[in-house]
Amino acid sequence: MDILLILKALILGVVEGATEFLPISSTGHLIIVGDLLDFLTKDKRDVFEIIIQLGAILAVIWEYRIKFIHVATNLNESKSRQLVINLFIAFLPLAILGLAFHHQIKDLLFNPKSVAIALIVGGFVILFIEKKLPPVKIHSVDDMDWKLALKVGFAQAIALIPGASRAGSTIIGGMCFGLSRTAATEFSFFLAIPVMFAATFYDLYKSRDLLSAHDLTLFLAGFVTAFIAALIVIKVLIRYVANHDFTAFAWYRIVFGAIVLAYFWH
Repeated sequence: MDILLILKALILGVVEGATEFLPISSTGHLIIVGDLLDFLTKDKRDVFEIIIQLGAILAVIWEYRIKFIHVATNLNESKSRQLVINLFIAFLPLAILGLAFHHQIKDLLFNPKSVAIALIVGGFVILFIEKKLPPVKIHSVDDMDWKLALKVGFAQAIALIPGASRAGSTIIGGMCFGLSRTAATEFSFFLAIPVMFAATFYDLYKSRDLLSAHDLTLFLAGFVTAFIAALIVIKVLIRYVANHDFTAFAWYRIVFGAIVLAYFWH
């Protein structure tokens, strides 16, 4: 296996894990960095990105394993049942719209220019919303009802646009609907599990002919680094949102998006 190719896989694994749960768009960063690194063919790169996303989502499961085990073994409790129902309801808008428009979105919007524009627009949206946030009504994911979950689910569906950010859409959307920063961030983590598992296995099934034992080392390198990077980001982000807003991420999106747009605009 080419050492340079392994190094590129490690870099992309770190990019995925570091950006998946931040409001800056992991898909957008993977498209841009993968293009700059000239990593694999487009079809093989798509499969690689699916694999490393699974590494990132397993980091959430590991970090919140105690809560998930409690929910799974105590479904007779109303709060455990409600959380499962809320996650299912919030998952539906993205799943339905994603299945309906998956091909059109991939064909039209999965390119660096579209991602850059979405990053910039999303940055300004975050800046605007941070100044207009309503009072906090819900301080814990355990206190959410299905109506609030559905609203967050529709906010998440905005992330079908690459560069919009699934984490950003759910966190900022949740805050707009009265969730605290911590509750919105945790619900975004939890909601990533059904969303990313469904997307991962759907895409893997469609791309099964591209899977090869020859690529195992490459895929494993990206998977492991994505898991480790995501685990670090999850721990840091929860502490960060307790005392900070998302203005810094908004400005990062705007500056990074502008640089990318200037680089690829030709």
